[in-house]
Amino acid sequence: MKIGILDCGGSNLNSIKFSLDRLGIDSITSNDACQLERTDKLIIPGVGASDVVMKKLSENSLDDLIKSSKKPILGICVGMQILFEYSQEGDTSCLGLLKGKVEKLKGAYEYPIPHMGWNYVNSKHKDICGYYYYANSYGVISSENEIASTEYVNTISAVVKKNNLYGCQFHPEKSSLAGLDFINFFINNS
Repeated sequence: MKIGILDCGGSNLNSIKFSLDRLGIDSITSNDACQLERTDKLIIPGVGASDVVMKKLSENSLDDLIKSSKKPILGICVGMQILFEYSQEGDTSCLGLLKGKVEKLKGAYEYPIPHMGWNYVNSKHKDICGYYYYANSYGVISSENEIASTEYVNTISAVVKKNNLYGCQFHPEKSSLAGLDFINFFINNS
């Protein structure tokens, strides 16, 4: 099995590759749609802003690859957010593969924005539950495709799934053993 990591300008590419290496999973990082087409599953990394990521995807026709692919795809953080219809970040039209919009998170004294740090994820899937690392100012409030959530002033979709698409708002590549378990969940259940 080979995983394709889409190079769309994010800075967590190496962290994702190292996580896959730790799990013994072969991967490539590329912005070449033809090369990525020859992989078994895809990961859309998630450090950056929605408008910048969408522009990078479009420049290399990776937006078309994602839309047409039947392969399992995991979007991480911004990679998850761009699967939706719209993001308030940069007033961005996204891929529209999932219904809903990405909103600026509301903070409070004990919940500063950006949301940086560990938060508990709750799910009916016991192998998803646990503490994961977050670094975001935007999120999806209750998606119809949500399979796990977290509380941060509001209930935020932590993991979404529809057909071949998976998304997580947290960063599994920065979430220690729980993060590796989540990557294994994607690998083994998609």
